[in-house]
Amino acid sequence: MIRTARSVTMSGLALAAALLAAPSVQAQSPDMTFFVTSIGPGKGADLGGLDGADAQCQKLAQVGGAAAKTWRAYLSAQAADGKPAVNAKDRIGKGPWQNAKGVVIAKDVADLHSAANNLTKQTALSEKGEVINGRGDTPNRHDILTGSQADGTAFAAGDDKTCKNWTSSTQGAAIVGHADRQGLRDDEPSKSWNSSHLSRGPDGGCSQADLKSTGGDGLLYCFAAN
Repeated sequence: MIRTARSVTMSGLALAAALLAAPSVQAQSPDMTFFVTSIGPGKGADLGGLDGADAQCQKLAQVGGAAAKTWRAYLSAQAADGKPAVNAKDRIGKGPWQNAKGVVIAKDVADLHSAANNLTKQTALSEKGEVINGRGDTPNRHDILTGSQADGTAFAAGDDKTCKNWTSSTQGAAIVGHADRQGLRDDEPSKSWNSSHLSRGPDGGCSQADLKSTGGDGLLYCFAAN
């Protein structure tokens, strides 16, 4: 009996120690104002439009302990059906923005879209404070949906660059950026965080499988707009 009680006590102590050592899912900085989504909605580039993408950011911000802020997905929309274009850079507030570790990634919109921004694989963290898999990792998930030009503006109407303004999971194409600032070549598009290349694949270019085939997972950049 004494041996059994001692065994139970030791197991309890081991469990308590493991729980204390386990990393918290809460953001380490209560002032987090930027993150990369750890998961996408799961329907490829069909995000439910801009509103659906914003809702995904808001939902995941709750995991990071920052749901009180107003979150916006960094996405552009092209002019269509009588509606004007929407620029990603106009949706995200004024900055500055910092990740879940408290590291500032940009002080304002101009800084974010300049060569001086602090977006790297080590700073483009998820809402949980985790590094997003990049080039060389398995699986590579560095393609982040943006539909934007390098200056944060929408593309002209015509050729689809937003998977039908984030409503298609089959035909179309969407511009993505590289969260780790790395690609197949040593050129500006490969190193671009917000405007690297178009999605593509056998399903038409916008499915979850298509996004994964080029190194993505339907992930988004989320910014606190207030």
